[in-house]
Amino acid sequence: MSTVKPTESKDIYAVSRQNVERFFDGVEKATPKNLQSITNLQQEYLEAWKNAINSTITLQREYANRSGLNTNVPQASLKVINDTTEEAIKAFSVQNQIALAAIDATQQNVKTFNDNAKAFADLNKNILQSWISAFTQFRN
Repeated sequence: MSTVKPTESKDIYAVSRQNVERFFDGVEKATPKNLQSITNLQQEYLEAWKNAINSTITLQREYANRSGLNTNVPQASLKVINDTTEEAIKAFSVQNQIALAAIDATQQNVKTFNDNAKAFADLNKNILQSWISAFTQFRN
């Protein structure tokens, strides 16, 4: 249960600002924990798949050896297997680079939006001030 700090002002804008700050402080505190949990889960999945595949290979090897099956791979097949694995690794690397580039571009776009939002707010403030000045002079 969260505790609400007494507000020093009853002005709706001050109250809104305080609550927005409290909300984003909570989000900022939770984000690193969430990211770490996701990373840990991904590592567990990778480890589980790796163990499952290695266990399957070990079991099949034992079965083949006990059954007297020939497990030698022809050179051409070995080359295809190794080349396929190499291409899969390259594809994953390219996919990862694309994902990182997309994340970087998105981050830059959000930063640009943030900068523009500040400039837009300043512009609106200046326009508002100009209008207020004009109407104040008109009343006097």
